[in-house]
Amino acid sequence: MVIHRILPEIDDARFPVKRALGETLLVQAHVFSDGHDRIEVRLRYRHQAEPEWRELPMRELGNDEWQAEFLLEKLGFYECQVVAWVDHFVTWLEGFHKKADGGEEISVELSLGADLLNAAALRAPKPEAKRLQEWAALLRNRSLPIEERGLVARNPALAELARRFSDRSLASEAPAARKILVDPPKALFSSWYELFPRSWAAEPGRHGTFGDCERLLPEIAALGFDVLYLPPIHPIGHHHRKGKNNTTISGPDDVGSPWAIGSEEGGHKSIHPELGGWEDFHRLQARAKEYGLDLALDIAFQCSPDHPYVQEHPDWFRWRPDGTVQYAENPPKKYQDIIPFDFECAEWRSLWEELRSIFVFWIERGVRIFRVDNPHTKPMAFWEWLIADLKAAYPDVILLAEAFTRPKILYHLAKCGFSQGYTYFTWRATPSELREYLTELTSPPVREFFRSNFWPNTPDILPVYLQQGARSTFLQRLILAATLSSNYGIYGPAFELCVREALVPGKEEYLDSEKYQLRHWDWNAPGNLKAEIARVNHIRNTHRALQETNNLRFCETDNPSLLAYAKASADRGDVVLAVVNMDAHPQSGWVRFPAEEFGIDSRKPFQVSDLLSDTSYTWHDGSNYVRLDPAVSPAHLFWVTQYAPD
Repeated sequence: MVIHRILPEIDDARFPVKRALGETLLVQAHVFSDGHDRIEVRLRYRHQAEPEWRELPMRELGNDEWQAEFLLEKLGFYECQVVAWVDHFVTWLEGFHKKADGGEEISVELSLGADLLNAAALRAPKPEAKRLQEWAALLRNRSLPIEERGLVARNPALAELARRFSDRSLASEAPAARKILVDPPKALFSSWYELFPRSWAAEPGRHGTFGDCERLLPEIAALGFDVLYLPPIHPIGHHHRKGKNNTTISGPDDVGSPWAIGSEEGGHKSIHPELGGWEDFHRLQARAKEYGLDLALDIAFQCSPDHPYVQEHPDWFRWRPDGTVQYAENPPKKYQDIIPFDFECAEWRSLWEELRSIFVFWIERGVRIFRVDNPHTKPMAFWEWLIADLKAAYPDVILLAEAFTRPKILYHLAKCGFSQGYTYFTWRATPSELREYLTELTSPPVREFFRSNFWPNTPDILPVYLQQGARSTFLQRLILAATLSSNYGIYGPAFELCVREALVPGKEEYLDSEKYQLRHWDWNAPGNLKAEIARVNHIRNTHRALQETNNLRFCETDNPSLLAYAKASADRGDVVLAVVNMDAHPQSGWVRFPAEEFGIDSRKPFQVSDLLSDTSYTWHDGSNYVRLDPAVSPAHLFWVTQYAPD
């Protein structure tokens, strides 16, 4: 047997394919043998916790191509393998039919069939073996008319039983089993809201606490988010502490960067005392759950010079001849308040184990979602080992890779097991750029291992087009992020308040960034986007078509400023068509919607209802006119229904 081109696969089965709980895995393979014998092809699969394989017959598609699919019912790792063999009984049966139907003599053929049934009986349990032997005897019984013996051979029940116990002694297996990593459903569909707890005190000038965050939970939930992400909540170092606007000189009131982790008050397994204690943290967790929010924490594997690790494990750091450690850099950014671990140190094994224990520490305290800071600056082998180990013990963990780096590195991190990844969406500002990029993300093989998480802004990134744009620009980017990708997030309240002031115009750093100082926000300031965010998230939460990414289908327009795309649920029962004006001025044009691809007869009128404005239109055939004025709305989100009412 020849078995090859098994899809999906990642790097010759080196890495697992990714799916979410409740999804199915469709496996395709090229399988054939020499000659004209009929073959049997099976897909066998099992969860890592199951000792026995389960088997499915693979369907023949023609041209020696086969496929089968199975439901992923458990979190964690599955494996599957294609196995095939020549089915001698089916091969005989087909030859028998041809000779019998052609009027040829079949008594010898019946004897050959009886031999195959007796051989199958040797492989079958007693009840089935007895039945096979009885049928074999009927085929050999020359006292019966030849026509009656022929009818026995044609009995479908006989063929089915014989196939169950076919000769697999020469079966061939694919060279390697394919692995599948099954993540929680929220890895596939999630809406993240990021905030700095220390900026949410009720009165200006006071350091915020977990208790202060509790009062925000109803509003964040009402906005439609289901993940509340907090930057590092650990003690902050004092040496080389950053001042306001990333200055290298700090004053006595400067709070420092949360990513400069560690002081005499503790490190990665401690809480900054000004945020509260363990009771406060667990109360915030529990209250968030009541509002349907999962708490996500930041994992940043780096230290301030004051971190206890520096004194307790100096071998984990790379010391220079003058007795100092080189601070972290990500040119052109400099992090004088942070020192990196030395992953090449002699004590790397103990370092790796300790870093793993940080994840376990927080997992055992109820945290299941982590945003991992700069994973591309740590060894890939470390992540592959760590994530496989964590997923084996805690399969419900979700890891988001914050890696704005080169494409091959970003993708390799996903192959190593990260559930989601930041992307270049933040910098894709034109329809053509987005079409090209999303086509890459949603096409094989990338779609099989990489799940995007789109962020229009982060505390580190205020894109130039937001600096130079208007309120409608923020709304446009919100709609794009929330509908192109099934996972997205915003850093708030800077985003919904349309904060666009940069430290240096044209650079991406926020003026008066929360990374270095306390802020006091008026969440209800005029011009905020809270109502629009709530509506967009409501649309996402009620339309299955928007709850996955890989179902994206771009549509043609005659205006290059318009980006049009459609999504449909797996059963095509929910179809959403988005049309976004990517320009700052009113734009109009014709949109070609491929209705037939979505189960809609374009020869009859059908209805599109704008979910943003609650207006409906009747469209005819596949080409229809749209006009979008950003001052009113930069986008249509059309719910496409089968037919317009009479």
